[in-house]
Formats: sequence, C-alpha cells, structure tokens
Amino acid sequence: MSDIYLKPRLVKIGGNGITKSLSIGGNSPVSIQTMWKESIESIYKDDESLHEILKKINTLQSLGCDVVRFAVPDTESAKSLVKIAENTSMPLVADIHFDYKLALECLKGNVAAIRINPGNIGNRERVEAVVNGCKEKGTAIRIGVNTGSLPKDLADKVEKGLISRSEALAETAVRECQVFEELKFDQYVVSMKASSVEETILSNETFAKKYDIPLHIGVTEAGPLITGVVKSTLAFSKLLSEGIGSTIRVSLSSSPENEVITGREILHECGLRKGGVTIISCPRCGRLGFDVHSFVDRWQNRLLALDKNVTIAVMGCIVNGPGEGKHADLGIAGAGDKAIIFKKGKIIQTIDAKDADNIFEEELKSL
Repeated sequence: MSDIYLKPRLVKIGGNGITKSLSIGGNSPVSIQTMWKESIESIYKDDESLHEILKKINTLQSLGCDVVRFAVPDTESAKSLVKIAENTSMPLVADIHFDYKLALECLKGNVAAIRINPGNIGNRERVEAVVNGCKEKGTAIRIGVNTGSLPKDLADKVEKGLISRSEALAETAVRECQVFEELKFDQYVVSMKASSVEETILSNETFAKKYDIPLHIGVTEAGPLITGVVKSTLAFSKLLSEGIGSTIRVSLSSSPENEVITGREILHECGLRKGGVTIISCPRCGRLGFDVHSFVDRWQNRLLALDKNVTIAVMGCIVNGPGEGKHADLGIAGAGDKAIIFKKGKIIQTIDAKDADNIFEEELKSL
C-alpha cells in the first residue's frame, strides 16, 4: 500500500443468530458482494419461494460471494429480508432509500448491515434514528454515495465547474461520516460510486488519503456484461493495487452469479484471493474439433464451486490441447469426432465426444 493512503480500520458485520461474522478492513481479505435482482416482498409468507432463494444464496456462496444486498422498498420486503436472514449464514444487507423506517423494521431481525444513501434518506434526525438503532443492535452501516444524489450546494458547484464530480462525491461522504463520528458510531463502511471509471477512482483516492474508514468500491450502473467487466476491472485493479478497497461489488446488467465470478477473478488476478479452481479455455476457431463454448457454459459454475486448488483446461482442438494446456491438472480437447482427456499435458484417454461430460466428471473426482 502506498504511504499516502491510510490503512482502513476494522468493521465487523454479521455474527447474529446463524449469520457468520465477516470482518471488513484492517488486515481482512477483500470481500465480494452482489445484489439480489428480484423483488422479495412476498417471501415472508411463501415458504416455497423462501426455499428457492436460500438455494440460490448457497450457490452464490459456493462461487465465492461473501455478502448479498437486497433492495427493501416497502415493509413487506423488510419482513421478507428478516425471514431470509433467519435461515442463512450469509451476511445480508438491507438497501434502504427514502424511508428510514424500513431500516428500523429490518433491525428487528438479524440483518447483517444497513445501507443508506443520506442524499435521499431525509434530514439528520432520520439518519440519527438509523444510527442509534444500529448502535443498539450491533449492526453495521454502509454509507452509499453516488453522483445522482449529491447535496444541492455541491451539485451546483459541479454544474458551475467549481469542483469535479469526484471531489463532490468525496465531500458528500465526508459530511455524512462527520455525523456518524459525532454520534460515536464507528462500525460503518463508505462507498462512493460513479458510472465513470475515472470519477470512481479519483473519489476513492481523495477520501483514502485522509480517512481510515473501510471503502466498498464499485462502478455503479457499469452496463451489460462486457462493458461492466471492463469498467470494473480497470477501476478495481487500480484502486486495489494502491491498497484501496476492503469490499467490492461488480455491478452488471447480468446475473448475480456473473457479478460474483467477475469479482472473484479480479481479486485472483490481483493476487488478493488464493486457491480455488482456475479455468483456462480457448476462444475456438475454424479448426473446430470440440464445442468449447457449450462445455464451459455447462461446467463453469460447477467447477468454480469446487473446493479444490486445481487448473482445468478446455480446448477446442489438439493444437491448443495438451500443448497450451500442459500445466493443467485436468484438461479436455477435441480431435475430430473424438475428444481427449489429459493431465499435466499427458493424454490419458481418447473418447467419443458424446461421452465427454460423463468421463470428464469421473476424472474430476479423482483429482
């Protein structure tokens, strides 16, 4: 970490009921978050839907997710989140906008953290009510600031060109932190998000030079899969290399699973998350011998959920097969209407392509 950026202090979320405790900041590993994409308003009275959500949360956890955030726009959703939190070890965060009473409703259960946007939650008294409720309950808070809800005076300065939007984001966060500090509440995390990579980087760098509060980083409204992955990778790799960012969320117009996988791969390539399954696969070309794309689609989530420190290679032909993937613990490649199974570059089986999934699964069990 560069000396100009302060080491973040420790904040703990979860630890109530069956919810696991998660440390953010300090020397803790960078955690991965995602956000639930669907309404949960009827879950508290629908056991079948509750069961389905819990299954999906388990899948996200197996892929490397540490925290899931849920939108809470109404009382029914608040009751549902409390119900979900009673039945999973995953720390859950309530995302609150406009109505501070919804935060208080969530505090009736073991929701791990409350996310509020002070720009739309209302006056200071409402913020204080949430802070005091969290203080009594031992629940953490995330202050979420974005360019769409800047205070009017700062928004006017941005409009007049007196300050940049990144400076306005950082200043907005500072103002809200001052309220929390005055209330002697230190179990909170800050996020400053923009849809611009540059603004996201600059606002977080500006804040991290002066404050030791853990930062949740992300490029908001980053776009569809490819656009969002590119933006998030650029922003995260820069900030994480500077020691900025205690927890991350990749915001994609895609599935929560893809958000988690992207976050996991960014942390892995930045050297901040070790172990797990590494998948290498070729892009495929005119030498088509094996349908790499469909095989990877079928196997990706299953492989990434395995508790193994191995490299798996999926190659389209023998040109890229054992040669390019010779370091893989297990690999598969095409050879005409056949497929080959190899380990550490050595071919161990030549099989019919139609049998590829079954035989691959058997070999995977032996690793």
